[in-house]
Amino acid sequence: MGLLDSYFEFEEHGTDLRTEVLAGITTFLTMSYIVVVNPQILSAAIDVGNRTDAQTVQMLAVVTLISAAVATFVMALYAKRPFAQAPGLGLNAFFAFTVVLGLGIPWQTALAAVVVEGLLFIFLTAIGAREYVINLVPEPVKFAVGGGIGLFLAIIGLQAMRVVAGDASTLVTFNPVFAQDPVAIISVVGLFVTFALYARGVRGSIALGIVLTSVVGYAASALGYNAFPADQAPQGTTLLSSSLVGDTTLTYDPAGYDITPLIGAFIEGLSNVDALAFSLVVFTFFFVDFFDTAGTLVGVGQTGGFLDEDGNLPDIDQPLMADAVGTTVGGILGTSTVTTYIESSTGVEEGGRTGMTALVVALLFVASLALVPLAAAIPQYASHIALVVVAVLMLRNVVDIAWNDITQAVPAGLTILVMPFTFSIAYGIAAGIISYPLVKLAAGEIDDVGVGQWALAAAFVFYFFVRTSGVLAGQL
Repeated sequence: MGLLDSYFEFEEHGTDLRTEVLAGITTFLTMSYIVVVNPQILSAAIDVGNRTDAQTVQMLAVVTLISAAVATFVMALYAKRPFAQAPGLGLNAFFAFTVVLGLGIPWQTALAAVVVEGLLFIFLTAIGAREYVINLVPEPVKFAVGGGIGLFLAIIGLQAMRVVAGDASTLVTFNPVFAQDPVAIISVVGLFVTFALYARGVRGSIALGIVLTSVVGYAASALGYNAFPADQAPQGTTLLSSSLVGDTTLTYDPAGYDITPLIGAFIEGLSNVDALAFSLVVFTFFFVDFFDTAGTLVGVGQTGGFLDEDGNLPDIDQPLMADAVGTTVGGILGTSTVTTYIESSTGVEEGGRTGMTALVVALLFVASLALVPLAAAIPQYASHIALVVVAVLMLRNVVDIAWNDITQAVPAGLTILVMPFTFSIAYGIAAGIISYPLVKLAAGEIDDVGVGQWALAAAFVFYFFVRTSGVLAGQL
C-alpha cells in the first residue's frame, strides 16, 4: 500500500486507495457496455472468412478488452491520470458504416488508416504540437466543454433508460408508453435512488445505484415483467431495444478467442491503397479523434478540478500520448480508434484523482477476458443511469463562463448546444472554435485572436466541407 501511495501520490491529491478503487469500479461499470456494443458495430463490417458471426463477435470483444486494457494501463502508469480508454463510440460507427460499408473500403485498409492516425498522434504528441493545438482552443470553449459533454451524456443515458424516445415530428419525445414499460420505470426509480445516495454523501453511490438497479431489473424479469416491445411503440415513435436483464449466456468457443486473423490485418490493408482516398479517411479519423479526446480531457479535467487558471490541463501531453498509443495498438490488434472516455467523469465524481483509478479499470478489463459473456451482465439502462447523474453534475461547470460578454457567450453557447444536437463532442468544439474569431472580429476585438486560432477555425471549416460535401465519397 505504501508503494501505491508513493507512486500515485494519494496524499498530494487528497485521496486514498479505497476511494480510487471505488472510482475505478464506477468508471468500469459505466463504460463496460462498450465490450458488447463495439463488437456488434464492427462485426457488421468485418468479415473474417473462416469464422462464424458469433465467433467474429467474440473475437472483437476480446480485441476490445485487450486494446482498452493496454491503453488504460499506459494512462495509469505513465500519465497517472484517472482517465479510462477504449474503442470510441461514434468512431467505430464511422469505421463500420461510413468507411467500410458506405464507401466500400476493405476493413483491413480502414484498420491501416487507424494505425497511421495513431502513429501521427504519437509523433505530434512527442514534439509537443498536439498540446500546442489544444491550447489554441479559446477559453470560453474550454469552459463550455464540460456542460456540452454533460448534455451529450444525458441524451445517451435517457435514451438507454427509455425515458425519451425518437419521434418523427419532434425528433425526441417523452416515452409515450412510459407507464407500461418496466425498463423506463425501473430506470427512473434507480436514477432517483442514485441521486439520493449521492446527496447523502454515500461513497460509491453511482456504482451502488447501478448494482441496485440491475438487481431490481433481474428480480422484475424473474416475476415475468418485460420491456414494452420496441416494435409495438405508437406510430411515429422509436424506442431503443432494451431488456430487463443483460446477456448472461455463457457460451465459450476457443475459436472466438483466437484473434490472429485480426492482429496485423492492417498490413494487408496497406498493400492496395489509393493515396488520396486513404488520406481523406485518415484525415477524418484524425480530426474526430483529436478533438473528441481534447474535449474529453478538458471536460473531465474540469470536473475533477485539474485545470489551471487558464483552463488548460497541466502536463496534457502525457494523457495525449496514452491516447495515441492506445489508438495505434487498437488498430494493430484489429479494432477502431481507441480514445479517452467521457464516462471517466463518473469515476472522477466518485473521488478518483490519480492513475490508480485507471489502473483498476485496466485490471477489470483484463479480468473480463475470462468471462467475456458476463461483460454484458449489467443491463444497459442500469449502467447509463450514471451518465444522467454525471450530466447533471457537469452542468455546474458553466458558471465559469462570462455569459455577460457576448464574445464569450456565443462560442460557449454553441459548444454546449451543438454537442447533444449533433451527437458529437467534436462538432460542438468545432462550432465554438469557428465562431470565436468571427464574433471577436464583429465586436472589434480582433487583437484577442491569434493566428493559430484563425488557422484552427479554417481547418475546421475545411473539415466540415470534406465531411459533408460528398468529396470523400467522390474519391472512392
